[in-house]
Amino acid sequence: MTFLDQIDQPTLVVDEMITRRNTECMVTRAHKNNVSFRPHFKTHQSSEIGEWFREKGVNKITVSSVEMAEYFALHGWQDITIAFSINIRQLERIRKLAQKIHLGVLVENTLAVESLSQLEGTKVDAWVKVDVGNNRTGLDWQQTDEVFALCSRINQSPALVLKGLLTHSGHTYKAASKKEVCAIFREGISRLIALRDALEKRDLKKLLISVGDTPGCSLCEDWSGADEARPGNFVFYDAQQFTTGVCQFEDIAAAVACPVVAKHQSRREVILYGGAIHLSKDFQMIGSEKSYGLACLVEGNHWGMPIAGAVVKGLSQEHGVVYIPGDEFDKVNIGDLLFIIPAHSCLTVQVLRKYCTIDGRQISTLNQ
Repeated sequence: MTFLDQIDQPTLVVDEMITRRNTECMVTRAHKNNVSFRPHFKTHQSSEIGEWFREKGVNKITVSSVEMAEYFALHGWQDITIAFSINIRQLERIRKLAQKIHLGVLVENTLAVESLSQLEGTKVDAWVKVDVGNNRTGLDWQQTDEVFALCSRINQSPALVLKGLLTHSGHTYKAASKKEVCAIFREGISRLIALRDALEKRDLKKLLISVGDTPGCSLCEDWSGADEARPGNFVFYDAQQFTTGVCQFEDIAAAVACPVVAKHQSRREVILYGGAIHLSKDFQMIGSEKSYGLACLVEGNHWGMPIAGAVVKGLSQEHGVVYIPGDEFDKVNIGDLLFIIPAHSCLTVQVLRKYCTIDGRQISTLNQ
């Protein structure tokens, strides 16, 4: 009898050994490249897993919200960057955090700087958010005048310390090959270097460059030009990373165990208790079809390799529909569990809110 026999609802299962191995690997890559390592904790969101990082010498982290920064500050982290453009409605919470820890924030407009300048009696690190091609947010790397004006205003504020230029090359997640990932990663660093050089000609000195995307940091050997790296998804990896070649299947450290509630022979579909509120709506492509994760049979107390040709073809709120074309369909019975490797692990952690390790131990997150 294993802990899996006790599972009666969708449950996020984590392999601690793989998680620790992934952590050690990325720490080593950062040290090899002489880059300061500030991992993004939005993926795991757990104080206990955070301690696994601390055991490897990590002493500064990245988070994606003020709430997350408050949580990790309560668990002893003293150097935290909130890698989300500042929400000026949260100034009071930011002020309280800055009085307790070394805090970094992202700015991309003068209103944010003016608002932060009201934080009398505190010092906050300010990073200028730069868009190098992801086209989500941040000042375009070619907007030298605008970046210079923003940096100059930061330097005028007694509450702020200008640290440098920060980007997230999120478009590496859409790359089709290792070569393309590395090209995007290097392009992002090169664009920040070009921007920094232009700013230095205007007497803005000693600006640091901070980058952070798991595909680039996992596949690229050349991190030269970066001063800081902030990857996060590498701690668990996921189906998207595996299917695009960013990681090997044995690097995946998290999967959702879902009860099987029905089977439909004519459609070769297995119905799971495991829907969008458990797996999120992220997907990856399997051939020409969207799949909301990778389906795997149970092997011992772990997940096996992905079922050949299987597609997690549909999700409603509670239901998941898995198409299984091969003999594995007959191996799955009502009442069994089927493992689903999340398409993107970050959102799955957010919606499920806690973990169970493969030896049955419970791990909580900030959302529990």
